[in-house]
Amino acid sequence: MLKRIVWLLIALPAGLLLVTLAVVNRHEVRLVLDPFRPENPVISLALPFYVYLFVAMLVGVVLGGTAVWLTQGRWRRTAREQGRAAARWHAEADRLTRERDAVAATKLPSTRRPRLAATGS
Repeated sequence: MLKRIVWLLIALPAGLLLVTLAVVNRHEVRLVLDPFRPENPVISLALPFYVYLFVAMLVGVVLGGTAVWLTQGRWRRTAREQGRAAARWHAEADRLTRERDAVAATKLPSTRRPRLAATGS
């Protein structure tokens, strides 16, 4: 419940901010991708300014997520190796338990009582 409240306290203002930016920045902005002839560009885009803002945020999120994923690769590899080692140790423990139970089953003491030697009195 607390996680949901904190999420709402962060997501709601961020969403309102994004909607406000989109409403306020509706005018078209020309993005010129030709550095040699900016007055008569070969490649240019004319989109509302908020589109550029959203694209920049999306690119930032994707690049940030990729960077975090790449830097945590070492920990994921360690976790995989430790998981495999744990599985091997569990299998070894199960095998040894089965062997111990099999040996114990073959060495059960007999239920017969030993006979006492007859003494002549």
